[in-house]
Amino acid sequence: MSSVPRSSRAERRPTARADQPEFPKIGFPQFVWLWNRCQGQATPPLHVEIAEWLERRWHANDRRLVLLVFRSAGKSTLVGIFCAWLLLNDPNLRILVLAAEHDLARKMVRNVKGIIERHPATRGLVPKRAEQWASDQFTVRRHLTRRDPSLLARGIGANITGSRADVVICDDVEVPNTCATAPRREELRSRLREISYVLVPGGLQLYVGTPHSYDSIYAEERGEDGKAPAFLAGFRRLCIPLLDARGESRWPERFTAEDIAEIRRRSGPAKFESQMLLRPRSVEDIRLDPALLVRYDAPLELHEANGESVLSLSGRRLVSASCWWDPAYGAPELGDASVVAAVFVDEGGAYWLHDVRYLNHDPAQRHEVDEATQLCRQVAAFVRDLYLPSVTIETNGLGRFLPALLRRELQALGLACPVFEHVSRSNKEQRILQAFDPLLAAAALRAHAGVWASPFIEEMREWRPGRRCRDDGLDAVSGCLLAEPVRLPRTGPGRRHAWRPGRSPHAATIEFDP
Repeated sequence: MSSVPRSSRAERRPTARADQPEFPKIGFPQFVWLWNRCQGQATPPLHVEIAEWLERRWHANDRRLVLLVFRSAGKSTLVGIFCAWLLLNDPNLRILVLAAEHDLARKMVRNVKGIIERHPATRGLVPKRAEQWASDQFTVRRHLTRRDPSLLARGIGANITGSRADVVICDDVEVPNTCATAPRREELRSRLREISYVLVPGGLQLYVGTPHSYDSIYAEERGEDGKAPAFLAGFRRLCIPLLDARGESRWPERFTAEDIAEIRRRSGPAKFESQMLLRPRSVEDIRLDPALLVRYDAPLELHEANGESVLSLSGRRLVSASCWWDPAYGAPELGDASVVAAVFVDEGGAYWLHDVRYLNHDPAQRHEVDEATQLCRQVAAFVRDLYLPSVTIETNGLGRFLPALLRRELQALGLACPVFEHVSRSNKEQRILQAFDPLLAAAALRAHAGVWASPFIEEMREWRPGRRCRDDGLDAVSGCLLAEPVRLPRTGPGRRHAWRPGRSPHAATIEFDP
């Protein structure tokens, strides 16, 4: 038995610093339950599930997390309690809260401050100096001296260069204002990539929210074919939609069947699926829905038999074609895109959108080949590859001198392809609606798989009459659809491919009476 007196052993024990008291360590679900009890509220099973998941992931050192929960489920409140619990376990942590707007991030900070001030387990974290307890940032009582506060609120557009954080909470960074258009979505992704320069090695990155766009940052795959990597690939996920696999409410005490029916009616199908069922979709009704296109992946097939050429797609003979070029100059990301499109029509009257090509010139070659010639060569190759009988150029503005250049490049490839000029005088929106609406309604417009990999599908999904939207591909395709089907013969390199019915040469024997 040790001869050291009990009082001596007590003196050797490490004592807490006067400005850093010891706090009882409790599990996060218990921390949430205790807070709700102090507020006179019950803790629903849904919140227990979320709390248990966050605690498991934290103790398992999973530091890349995504929490997707339906709207009005209290997920942001729970994440605020989670921040207070993290500071209870380690007061030296630095937490950065990012939201779509600064006011939303400040709301989270105010929530965490209130929890720390009132929760029985965290009251000792409140600092003695008032200047450390601001509205958009605060510093709890900690023994390390650090430049960054314990909790800092910032909008996603703010400058966070120079900040350092052990935990970054991205709370509803995707909202309509940050994801309504493709440029805004790319800007959001660019901002979020900056987090890697702020987060310390081994730090926690937690995304909390609901999808507001088809091309959401929360989507598990990106692109129509799922080939592009998801923005949050590799993150551990907890996804809790409003309805479970049996179609029943995940929080029946708050969301009854009648409540859910009213939410569905009031919000509409697109917003309900996106915000309540967590299926990435545009929260606005789509005017030109790509889902109404009939997708195919068959190549063009040119067969020659009995002196006749036959062009077909998926076993259907094609009888006419139209090609439309809507030209533009400069960098497409800074202005209009230069787009050429080709549409075929089969014997049954179905339309086949076989290719929509967004053209780019190479600035490095401009000292050898001018920009216009580069574009014309690309269009000539497009005509050659698709056996097109003619091409129409929209000559409004900059396209006036292009027909002559294009004829020269077609002749250089040995193509006897007429070039027509067109000046558009009607309203562009009306042209697009007139071209697409009847065909989509009748499911008579087919689109090749390659079209789905182009910006054209995104243009369809985001196009709204009366708004500034990218519509260069839509304009080119609408020109094809509204053009009179071309049935003129065409001469290919070295030979004539008269693939339209009735265009093959025919010899007739005629006898006359003397």
